[in-house]
Order: sequence, then C-alpha cells, then structure tokens
Amino acid sequence: MTARIALVNASYDGTNTLRNFRRELDADVTAYSALERSFPDVETYDGVVVTGSRASVYWDEPWIDEAQRWAGDAVESDTPALGICWGHQLLADAVGGTVESMDEYELGYRTVSHDGADIFEGVPETFTVFTTHSDAVTELPDGADRIAENDYGIQGFRRGNVYGLQSHPEYDPETAEAVARGKDLPEERIESVCAGITDEAYAEARATKRVFDNFCRLAERSAPVADD
Repeated sequence: MTARIALVNASYDGTNTLRNFRRELDADVTAYSALERSFPDVETYDGVVVTGSRASVYWDEPWIDEAQRWAGDAVESDTPALGICWGHQLLADAVGGTVESMDEYELGYRTVSHDGADIFEGVPETFTVFTTHSDAVTELPDGADRIAENDYGIQGFRRGNVYGLQSHPEYDPETAEAVARGKDLPEERIESVCAGITDEAYAEARATKRVFDNFCRLAERSAPVADD
C-alpha cells in the first residue's frame, strides 16, 4: 500500500521545496499552500508533512494564525505528522512549545546527534545535514521528547506520532546553495557556506534522507484497514 501524504508547503518560493519533497516522499503526495491558507483535513490522509519557510511562527499574519490553529488540531489527531524546520517549529508551538529568535543563523552542513528514535532508523547516531534557521524551539511542549540535538540546541522532537526536525534532510546541493546565497549575511560567510556544499558533504548527508522513508512506513502502518 502507498501512503497518502498531505504536504503543507509554507515556502514563499515553492519550486525547490515541492521538487525536493516529491522526490524524497515515496508516497501519494497532495500539496497544499499554507500561504494561500489552504490546509488539509488530516483525517483523510495517512500522514502530514509540513515544510520549511522563511517566516517565523510568531509573526502576526493571518495565514500563520490559521496554520497554528490547523497544526494544533493536527498534532492532537491520530494522523502521523512530520515538521521540517519551520514545520518543526509550528508543530511544537501549536501545542505549547516555545519558539524564539536565536539572534544568529545556523547555516550550512552541520553535525547533529539523535537518540535512536524510530524516525532515525538507519541514520547514523551522529549525522551530517544541511541547516538554515535563525529561530529555534527552546522549550518543548508537554509530553514531547527531545530526539535530536547539537551545539545549537534542540534539533528534533517526538510527541506521540508527531515528529519535528529542525534541519533539512530533503535539500539537494542546488537548493542548499540557492538558500545560502539568498541570506542577508556577510558575503564572506555566505561564500564559506557555499564552499562547504560539496559532493562529499552531500553524499554524507544523504543518509539522513532515510527519515522520509521511515515516516512513509509509519504512515502506512497507521493507515486504517479498508473494509472488504
């Protein structure tokens, strides 16, 4: 059986985002646009994935308010959910976690460690992955466990069958460089980050893409059994 996944796209320029997630999710994917205030009925899907965004979850914008209300219901449902970067922050924030500005950027291929949670099956305990964020989950919601971290803090959580990952396992080198060059940061730092986007770094980071296969299997197992 192929899992039915709702992809909630919160990216302002969704071309790379949709391409990356459609490539990595081995599932029947239906995309929704959070910026257009289009959100799925989670009960009609086997799983939900929420993408990254250059927005902050604490911005006072109508689409973000609606996304928070939707995410709160989604987290409390029985449908497996996976949040990536902004999606990770949204899912945590919607049920009582705290998201704050870091007053700095974590940007580039970084090292992260996980605790062996099922979403990381087949991923090395210490892994390489591309990161790009200036907000972070600083306090987890009640009932959530930290499942990944590095020297910047919380890099992943689990609450029941809801998972959040601060990093971007879906990124390919093209996306990583485009995102890095789009940051309002000193040119020297951007060039340093781009110099680190090598074939070797990407090959090492590919192991982290297994989280998407693991999530799709989780969604398949959680899907209701059809009546004969």
